[in-house]
Order: sequence, then structure tokens, then C-alpha cells
Amino acid sequence: MNTHTPAAPRLRGLQDALWTAVTGRDERAAAELLFAALDDGIDAETVLLDVIAPVQARVGAEWAANRLSVAQEHAASAIAERIIAALAHHRPAARATPRLGRVTVACVDQEWHVLPARLLSEVLTLRGWQVDFLGAQVPTPHLIAHLHTYGADVVALSSSIPTRLPAAHAAITACQAVGVPVLAGGAAFGPAGRYARRLGADAWAPDARSAAHRIADGIEVPLMAVGRQQIDDLPHLGDQEYTLVVRSRPQLVREVLAQLESRFPESAAYTEQQREHTAQDISHIVEHLGVALYMDDDDLFAGFLTWTGGILGARGVPAGSLRPVLDVLGTELKDFPRSTRLIDQARTALDALLAPAGHTSSGASDDRSDQPALLPDH
Repeated sequence: MNTHTPAAPRLRGLQDALWTAVTGRDERAAAELLFAALDDGIDAETVLLDVIAPVQARVGAEWAANRLSVAQEHAASAIAERIIAALAHHRPAARATPRLGRVTVACVDQEWHVLPARLLSEVLTLRGWQVDFLGAQVPTPHLIAHLHTYGADVVALSSSIPTRLPAAHAAITACQAVGVPVLAGGAAFGPAGRYARRLGADAWAPDARSAAHRIADGIEVPLMAVGRQQIDDLPHLGDQEYTLVVRSRPQLVREVLAQLESRFPESAAYTEQQREHTAQDISHIVEHLGVALYMDDDDLFAGFLTWTGGILGARGVPAGSLRPVLDVLGTELKDFPRSTRLIDQARTALDALLAPAGHTSSGASDDRSDQPALLPDH
């Protein structure tokens, strides 16, 4: 049977039906819908990238808008992952015999968002590549051991969370040191992949189709990079600010907590659970400051703070609760020039976000009884 790509209205219909199934936690209905689409002649790549992927993007957007809970988002994502696995074994005769070479696909260490890498693995397999899919959070030594044992023409490295960029950098450097080029992909690598280039990746792609095309075009094997250090790509690390801030994270969190109540009086009414969440949330903010120092990128930290402010507003938590955190960090790190610059830029961006709303979220509930104190638990 010849496969085909359906017209846009039919794709939207499939997306809507899949949305209904995954948000209703109906895995059987979701699987039957997509199996029927395959049996009707729609090609598997279209099902993966034009039905499943957009629905998952919608799941993330609805969580951000507080219209799906964390549990609902996790359930929908779990259904998507199981369906992708089932699709891989549906009508196996339609899958191409590996003939193009070998690709290792892996998520960087501590990166749990596996779906983008899984989609790429399936697309490459459908197109005729031998794919070793290593899954989520692959420690760099394990990745290199795999390459020594099985080899690869290219490593496709996925990361969605910016705080994983130092781990991604280590993985890129290590793969190149054994003569294997690296294609980077995922939201962590920034707009147009600018962080991928800064970390020395051999190629970058914004999505699975583009990645498959880029791999097919050929990625040059790098010169052996034995002895290459991370500071060779990022000479600003020589000032040690990144290392010092990362090592000081526990002390910085304690100091922010100690001063928070006087700077943000609403926190005096927090429950014990909210206080515990607050400590975790402040630690997360410091972690993002650290990676912004690693990359020496103002937009990374400021963008995280404004994104977080939007998330808070959707949950009825004042985005202004972030300002005292920045103020305390600014005082504690006043002798660190790059940290001061990053915090000042984040303050400016946060003030611009707060100004139209008068430091509160419009129309949202002020009931924080089941919400973290600062950031959503996600």
C-alpha cells in the first residue's frame, strides 16, 4: 500500500482526536486511532512528526497555562512514549532495511525529556539508518564506552533543559575526542542552536526532519580533540565565577531564605510544604544563574526568569515574588562582575514583565494552598 501525507484538515482532525485520547488517559483509543491512520496509508513519519509531536507540544503549552496539572502532563507524555514504542512494531515490513550507516541517539546526562530523541530515532530508522537509541540521561562515560564498543557515524545528542548544557559540552568534547561528530538538538541549545555552536557541536538541527536531512548530507568527522578542555571553547570560565557560584549554591539558598520574609511579606504565611518548595525553587534559580555564567549569556538567565514569571502568573502566584530572590543574590554576589551583570539584566526583564500587571497576575486565583511558593513543581 502506498503511503501518503494527508491534507491539513485531516491532520488537524487526527491531532484533535489524539488530544482527546491522551488527556482522557485513554491509551487504547490513542493507539487504535494511530494504527488506523497507518493502515489507511498515512506514512509513519507523518504520524510521528505531524500528529504525535504537535499534540505533545500542546500538552506542554497547556501545562504552562495551568490548564493541565503536572500529573495530567506526565500521563499524556507516558501514553505518547508507549504508543511510539508500539508503532515501531506495527507493520514491521514497512520499515526500511538499515543501509545508510549507524547513528547513536542519546540524551545528555540528567536529561529526562526523552521524547524528542525518541522521535528522531524512529525517523532515522524509518529512513534506513541503524540506530542505537540509548534513551534518557546517558552519563558521558557510558556514551563513550558505547562508541568504543559499537562505533557510530554520528552521535545525535538531545537536551531540553538549559541547565544540562555543561553536561552536553562534556559529551560533545568527549565524542569528538574519539573521532565521532556530534549533531545537537533540543530546546536547551537555544534559539537557532546558538549554544550548540558555542559548545563546539559539529551540527545542529531544530527538529527531527531537519536532523535526518542533516545527517544524510554527511557531517564531517572532527579532528581528534584529545586534551581539549571546556575552557578552550569558553575562555570566560577562567574567571572561576561559574565554579564559585555552583559550589556556593547551598549557602546562597540559605541566605535568600533567611531574608525572604522581610523582603516578601506574603511568604510569612507559607505552609511548611511551601517553604520546602521555596528552597527547591531558589536552588533552581541559582542553578540557572550558574549555567548562564557557564555560557556567559544574558538572555539565558533573563529568559528563564520571565518565563517563570509567566508560569507563576498562570497559577495565581505573584511574579513579584521573584524580585527579592534577585535582590538577595545581587547583594551576595556583588563582587562577581558577570553575576552582577546577569542579575541586573534579569531584574530589568522581570520589571518589564511586572509593570503592565501592577506586580500581580490579573484574574487568577490567589489560593496558593496547593501550589509551590515560587516555581511550579515540574
